[in-house]
Amino acid sequence: MFLYTCRIEHPAGGYKKIFETVEELAEPLPAVVTGVIPPWLKGSLLRLGPGLFEIGEEQFYHLFDGQALFHKFDFKNGAVTYHRKFVRTDAYVRAMTENRIVITEFGTFAFPDPCKNIFSRFFSYFKGVEVTDNALVNVYPVGEDFYACTETNYITKVNPETLETISKVDLCNYVSINGVTAHPHIENDGTVYNIGNCFGKGCSIAYNLVKIPPTQKDKVDPLERMKVVVQFPCSDRFKPSYVHSFGMSENYFVLVETPVKINLLKFLSAWSIRGANYMDCFESNETMGTWFHIATKKTGEYQNIKFRTSAINVFHHINTYEEDGFLVVDLCTWKGFEFVYNYLYLANLKENWDEVKKNAMMAPQPEVRRYVLPLDVDRVEQGKNLICLPYTTATATMWADGTVWLEPEVLFSGPRQAFEFPQINYKKFSMKNYTYAYALGLNHFIPDRICKLNVKTKETWVWQEPDSYPSEPIFVASPDAVDEDDGVILTVVVTPGAGQRPAYLLILNAKDLTEVARAEVETIIPVTFHGMYKP
Repeated sequence: MFLYTCRIEHPAGGYKKIFETVEELAEPLPAVVTGVIPPWLKGSLLRLGPGLFEIGEEQFYHLFDGQALFHKFDFKNGAVTYHRKFVRTDAYVRAMTENRIVITEFGTFAFPDPCKNIFSRFFSYFKGVEVTDNALVNVYPVGEDFYACTETNYITKVNPETLETISKVDLCNYVSINGVTAHPHIENDGTVYNIGNCFGKGCSIAYNLVKIPPTQKDKVDPLERMKVVVQFPCSDRFKPSYVHSFGMSENYFVLVETPVKINLLKFLSAWSIRGANYMDCFESNETMGTWFHIATKKTGEYQNIKFRTSAINVFHHINTYEEDGFLVVDLCTWKGFEFVYNYLYLANLKENWDEVKKNAMMAPQPEVRRYVLPLDVDRVEQGKNLICLPYTTATATMWADGTVWLEPEVLFSGPRQAFEFPQINYKKFSMKNYTYAYALGLNHFIPDRICKLNVKTKETWVWQEPDSYPSEPIFVASPDAVDEDDGVILTVVVTPGAGQRPAYLLILNAKDLTEVARAEVETIIPVTFHGMYKP
């Protein structure tokens, strides 16, 4: 075991290399393997992230703007190959054709074509914005197909074998949704759940939770059977909260509505007239705190209980499960109402190390938290803690106005040290009382370690090497697994220093994060966000 808070410094600034443009590969590269690849590891690690950070003379400004690059590490007979291709989205194809940024991204505005005359440029401002399909965030299966995604209404069907782009899909053609998260929940039978905002009753904003069934015997595309199963109300009629993920237990859905808001009026007016980007339309509600919403999974009934807590940012749920009449919700949080994405502009992330640290000192601070929600709040005594689970210090207190105020148990906290991009043994322990979570450790927003947390004892393990920048850890269970943590962790590590190969796939023992093997490649690999192991 290592102390999570022991800190490595990065004065050489090698992390800057993970935010630089690379070229796609014409064919897979063979990797040089050190150690022994487990013989049962025979699938592919699929990853998504930005790979093109400028087009022509125009720069992308935000971490979530670069054009989507699809990565794959293949395991076969103890050997490993690496391949990558850009996803042929409309945003990418048109940008490459015109040699400029054509579609506005998260933090970068696409200026009108300078070759157009002043009248056509003027009217282009009033046609509304083209929503990006830049699928740089994640990849997941729907039925027998695989889709790369961002957080808009567009997902992109891809071939996980060849990395070729197949087709663009507009989810608005199937359900009422303005966009969905890049973090669906997928049950073992293949059922997919996801959430996004929509226009609800009386033209007010709501959040629709959608269900996509697994492939049926008739082989109809499961998207054709996609439907809304729950509609959550919004705390503000015209300002939905930014929702990056959601919780799901065996019988409930959980939506955490944070004070980070999207101002729709600003969104529409700013984009139509003066040309803004997505980031310009976020604002913080400094007084609302954070609202927890729950709904029953079987009936889709919204539970009108006023669960409230202090202001936090939430991007990633770790796990959600029920026990003895309580709903346990484990989250990676950032304290306060200021939007964390304000600190993820590329100019900030590519600063020298002392400046990176100084910027992070001003940002909301990360904390892993456990909230516990009582499912029965009828006939309860005001002012009394309603939580009686013996293993948590989290509390829930009924106030006179019917509010149930939640105070969390802190599972991990380290100054400027985030436990983020969490993963668990999802197939066996999603929606269940579990013990272990794995995560990417962010040191002042720079990824420099892989972490394991025992959520019961708060014990931590860390893998870390100097000037090495890993990615989200993916847990793969061993075929004969008995314990929850029997298996390996897969992560892509960038090592830009001289005298070594610039990147490798790292395989760690999931029990203690000791190295099992690494597969080095002769090419730099830029930052990746999320992905999956495909057996």
